[in-house]
Amino acid sequence: MSLSPTILLTIALAPLIGALIAGLLRNQIGRLGASSAAIAGVALSCALSFQVLYQLVWGGAETFNQNIYTWFQVGDFSTHIGFLIDRLTALMMAVVTFVSLMVHIYTLGYMADDEGFSRFFSYIALFTFSMLMLVMANNFLQLFIGWELVGLVSYLLIGFWFKKPSAIFANLKAFMVNRVGDFGFILGIAGVLFFFHTLDYASVFAHTDALSGKTLELFSGHAWSAATVICLCLFVGAMGKSAQVPLHVWLPDSMEGPTPISALIHAATMVTAGIFMVARMSPLFELSETALSTVLVIGATTAFFTGLIGIVQNDIKRVVAYSTLSQLGYMTVALGVSAYSVGIFHLMTHAFFKALLFLGAGSVIMAMHHEQDMRYMGGLRRYMPITYFTMWAGTLALVGMPGFAGFFSKDAIIEAVHESSRWGSGYAYACVLLGVFVTALYSFRLLYLTFHGKERFVVEHGAHGHGDHGHHPEPGHLAHPPQESPWVVTVPLILLAIPSVLIGWYTVGPLLHGDFFGAAIRVAAGGHEAAQEFTGALAMVVEGFAAPPFWFAFAGFAVATYVYLFNPALADRAKQALHPVWNLLDHKYWVDELYQLVFMRGGVALGRGLWKGGDVGVIDNILIDGTSAGVGRIAATVRWVQTGYLYTYAFAMILGLVALLGGLWWVVRT
Repeated sequence: MSLSPTILLTIALAPLIGALIAGLLRNQIGRLGASSAAIAGVALSCALSFQVLYQLVWGGAETFNQNIYTWFQVGDFSTHIGFLIDRLTALMMAVVTFVSLMVHIYTLGYMADDEGFSRFFSYIALFTFSMLMLVMANNFLQLFIGWELVGLVSYLLIGFWFKKPSAIFANLKAFMVNRVGDFGFILGIAGVLFFFHTLDYASVFAHTDALSGKTLELFSGHAWSAATVICLCLFVGAMGKSAQVPLHVWLPDSMEGPTPISALIHAATMVTAGIFMVARMSPLFELSETALSTVLVIGATTAFFTGLIGIVQNDIKRVVAYSTLSQLGYMTVALGVSAYSVGIFHLMTHAFFKALLFLGAGSVIMAMHHEQDMRYMGGLRRYMPITYFTMWAGTLALVGMPGFAGFFSKDAIIEAVHESSRWGSGYAYACVLLGVFVTALYSFRLLYLTFHGKERFVVEHGAHGHGDHGHHPEPGHLAHPPQESPWVVTVPLILLAIPSVLIGWYTVGPLLHGDFFGAAIRVAAGGHEAAQEFTGALAMVVEGFAAPPFWFAFAGFAVATYVYLFNPALADRAKQALHPVWNLLDHKYWVDELYQLVFMRGGVALGRGLWKGGDVGVIDNILIDGTSAGVGRIAATVRWVQTGYLYTYAFAMILGLVALLGGLWWVVRT
């Protein structure tokens, strides 16, 4: 049995068609028509993606690898638009389209009053198309096209409210930081083309031995392994897209976009692209221990140190954003110890509960008249029971409570790091274990400040909000009491809560202890294997209660419960006592300030120097104005001998004759 190219084309193109209809015909078909077209396109793509996943896993379908269209050919080199659909791709397709569909439905309620309603639907459908092109690609060039399309549409979505200066700054920041990563990424692709003479996945992965013993001299006299250079360049691209230290600074600022796109970027699309790419490139990364150790250390640093920042955040969306940074670090750590399947497993479980947490935060923001500061919330559980219980489900999955989806994948990552002997694994193990405590602390802090305790808002008739692209005139003052969100918001929350609770029970065995991914992921001999024989999900849950991660999570839960539920004043005293640490975290280690000083101001200073010294000084004053001025001076000098007097011209003729005779005499003499 083989997969149908028509179905695969439909999966990829249906969101694109929906995006074009919603964007180009929005004035003709109205808001209902635009949203319906976008949702229908993504829904069709989602249904067919699950059909493809079913056929590959249970229907006996073989891996599909076929070129659909020849883009161009130069000599023996040709590039194509094609699809590689194996179980890794099919799993990503199902996750991307399902989460995207939930976000599309949710948007009906969240963006109902926004004047850019139809434009937003066009953008998010286009975002889905871009991610599908990325994961379905069978060659590096198509991967790069999808990679750049994802970055472009994220720029449009983060800056969707283009009248907000902060939104414009955020989307420019995201765009520029990702350009840094993408520069490294395209260098890695160029290295692949140089050594393999092709950009086709299958051809490259089948001949990885071509890199054996090959070196590059980046600096004269210093030879580097070609595999290491290529993998490090590719990983720089992943650092940008998947927001790894030090290219992480754009992700928290992406909260300036509407909440639905925050969920889509952080859960299933853009930030997971780097994780997917490294897993797809496992045959290359397995050639370089240096590259894998680099991946491991950077992922561990991201997992722990960015998670710490979430503890001091008061914006509900930013707390969830920093949890995304931390969880992306966990996925990267898994890749660094060659546990690629574990990293993809956590990518899948994380997509469900992180989308749930973001959409739940958006539901709270709607109820609070678009107030995002948790200091002006509290006691919302009695107003919003559905949001409350679904947020609890997402939080328990995030902290790794045994039995919830995040437990199965996060514990597997920690165990894989603990069993690894790769350089940096000791540091990484300490980071991911401490990160469990940090995750529990900021996660339960969010729940308690938002849903528990006394109400810290005031209901005043006549107060008004402006949507989450504006600001409430008086923080914490509401026009009417909070109320549960409409069904188009709560239904996606429920549908995301179900896999956040249950998906791990059914997938941990096949994905981690079976041969689910087959040849899609390649691990070198002696690489990662399951630490122990799998005896079932229930046994894993029971053992989880005795494992170190559970007790670290419980410690975080206990601290958050005591401080934020029973003794809130202790938080202020701790802030004063630990003010230097709090200040360090509040300023996010001053990384943004450093980038502003060195790169932004430095770039402006360099640009100003090139403008004044090069453009004005050389081009204008010398090449352009200098040339015209020189012609003027020559003309003025020549004009001096044009007196109009006959004796002047006669004298000039005599001088010329003397010079001519003198020249002839000199020629004859010599």
